[in-house]
This record gives sequence, C-alpha cells and structure tokens, in this order.
Amino acid sequence: MKELELTAGPAADPAPPPRAPRLHYGWIVVAVSLVVLVGSAGFRSTPSLMMDALHNEFGWSRATISSAVSVNLALYGLTAPFAAALMDRFGVRLVVVCALLTISTGAGLTVLMTEPWQLVLCWGVLVGLGSGSMAGAFATTISGRWFEARQGLVTGVLTAAGAAGNLVFLPLLAALVEQQGWRTAVVVVSLCATAVAVPVLLLMRERPADLGLLPYGATEAPAPPRTDGSAVARSLRVLREAARTRAFWLLAASFAICGATTVGLVGTHFVQAAHDHGMSETTSASLLALIGVFDIAGTIASGWFTDRFAPARLLIAYYALRGLSLLFLPALFGDSLRPPILAFVIFYGLDWVATVPPTVALCRRHFGPDAPIVFGWVLAAHQVGAALVAGLAGLARDRFGDYDAAWYAAGGLCAVAVLCCVAVRRVPEPTAAAA
Repeated sequence: MKELELTAGPAADPAPPPRAPRLHYGWIVVAVSLVVLVGSAGFRSTPSLMMDALHNEFGWSRATISSAVSVNLALYGLTAPFAAALMDRFGVRLVVVCALLTISTGAGLTVLMTEPWQLVLCWGVLVGLGSGSMAGAFATTISGRWFEARQGLVTGVLTAAGAAGNLVFLPLLAALVEQQGWRTAVVVVSLCATAVAVPVLLLMRERPADLGLLPYGATEAPAPPRTDGSAVARSLRVLREAARTRAFWLLAASFAICGATTVGLVGTHFVQAAHDHGMSETTSASLLALIGVFDIAGTIASGWFTDRFAPARLLIAYYALRGLSLLFLPALFGDSLRPPILAFVIFYGLDWVATVPPTVALCRRHFGPDAPIVFGWVLAAHQVGAALVAGLAGLARDRFGDYDAAWYAAGGLCAVAVLCCVAVRRVPEPTAAAA
C-alpha cells in the first residue's frame, strides 16, 4: 500500500479558473467605432464649407447647393433603420466597410461634376447612404451588444464622435477649400474614408460570444439574435409595430426638431451666416468645430446623467435651453471673435447632441430588443427634419438676405419639442409580458 502511495504521488491541484481579461474587448470595439463615427461626421459636414466655392465656380444658388445637403441628411436618417437590421443579418464589419467605400466613391466622383444633379447624386445620395449606414443606430447596436452596464455612457461617447469629427475635419477642410480649392478637400475626404476601413477590418468583432465573453457588466448570456429573414422586412415590421404606440410618435417628433435645429440649421448654415456678418470662413468653421469640443463634453456628460436620472426630464431641459440660445443668436454675430458669440458656442455645444443618450434610453424602455431599429426610425425623423430645414433655411437666405427668420423659427420649434417630451413622460412603459 505504501508503494502505491509513493508511486501515485500527491493529487494534482485543480486547474485555476480562467481569469477575465483586464480590458474587456467591448472597449476595443468602442474605440474602433469611435474612429468610424469621427470620420463619418467629418465627411458628411464638408458641403457646408463649399457653398461659396461652388457658387463662385458654377453660379449655383445656395438653395441649389443646399438641396444636395438636404438629400444627404434625409438619406442619412432613412438608411439607419435598414442598416441596423443589415448589421444583425450580415454583420457590423461588412456593413461598415461597404458604407465607408460608398462614401469614398461619392466624395471622389465630385471632382468630375459640372451639373447640380451630379452634386446631388454624389454628395447627396452616395455619401448620404454611406454615412447613414453608420448613423446613431450603429452606436445603439454596439452599446446594446457589448454592454449591459454603462450603456448610457457608451452611447454618449459614441454620439460625441460626431462632434469630434467636426473638431478634427472642419478647420482642416476649411483651410484646404480656402487655400487649395474644394477639389483638394473632397479628395482628402475620399482617401480618409478608405483609410478608416482598415481598423474595422482588423479589429471589429460582431458579438462578445464570438470571443467567449459576456457583455460588459452582464451575469448571463443574452438571448441569441434573430438573423433569419429579410432585413428590409424586419425593419418595416418593427416600424409598423412601433407606429401603433404614442411613445414612438412623440420621440420621432421631438427628434425631428432636434435634427432641424442642429445639423439642418446650425451644422449646414452657421458658417455662411457668420460669413454674412463679415467673419472669415476659416474663423467661422473653427467656431463650428469649437461647438464640437463642448459637444463632446456635453454628450458624454449626458450619457452619464442618463444612467442616473429620468431621460424625459433631461430632454425637457435640453430642448428648453437650446431654444433660448437660438432666439438670442442673431444678435450675437459679428465680424470678429467676441465674448457673446463665444458664449453661444460654449452653451450650444454642450447641448448639441446631448439629446441622443436619453432618447436611446427611452427607445430601450419602450421597445426592448427592437430598440436599435426603432431608434433608426426615430433617427430617420431627425434627419428628415434636418433636411427640410437645411433647404428652407437656404431659401430664406436667398429671399431675405439673412438667416434671422430661420433662427427665430428654430427657437419656436424647440418649444414644441419640450411639449412632446412632457407628453412622453406620461406614456406608461410596456410590461414585461407585453414586451
């Protein structure tokens, strides 16, 4: 017996359990997504810098040029819900790479254009479709797949990428348009869109389960996703179901006003409006980029607030403050940098897209697993509002010689958004059984 004990030796220690990685791969996916969204935002904003250049070279009116921006903004929103379903069906990596190459093609072809319809086709349709495939539904998909905890913060960080894109690209592209011509600027956009596809191909992963992980902060694996059927059919089915609810229409209406008062008006026409008052385009583009600096802080803070406070209350405060700032804006413009316009830039920047995290949170509360697609449709309303105001503000500028009427109207629209958010607070959330 002793010999057996000696030869058997001591019992082997049980294998230690696998240690969780120090850095959850979800944060790497967020970093890649951030690069994509920074580029997408910067690429989309380029036409606002080319209005004078295209007007001077081709004689096109600002309303004509704004029509291309309107098509871009509308498709940016209308593409989002279908892109969210396509990401579920074919994968995030494939959809994003195809979108970036579409942007690159659309921007590159504009150097050959000679007619307004070509601007609409290249920058309106192609760049609109490409950038729309990486719109807010992309951020909602990433935060929902990879994070159980910190969803509001991650949504805020990814939403802030739009502001960061303006910060990175607007001053550079404005200087290129002014010094080298608009063709150089669009070539740079085309090359950058292609370059951004590289980290997506190398580092993007579809879901935590692909790496044997749970979503960040989760204690159990989520239900397997539905990947069967047509992405288009699923998007339309979700729209039909959501459209039967009051919450959807209130969120869509308030977010349409958000788009009208941000990318539709300020994002498209701020540079031109400041230039009308004697400010150089480079300076006014830098101010628009500075709005982006404070937008980053405001949106990340809004994500943090959304994890802790009632989202509808946050939206009421955001729209009320935005409306007040727009009513004061016509009196703040000047031919140089002065404290009043800098105060507007700081204040408005903090509020720019702070509305996104609480709107996403309300979509999750009311629509559950379909929230990314529902938010895609809400974002479509956002972009339709932006497209309408981008075109109407260009018409107002041609008709009245300034943008004052547009600023005052936008302030009034924000009051309507406040009423929508007051109403959405009274809509009961669906029960677990109903969901």
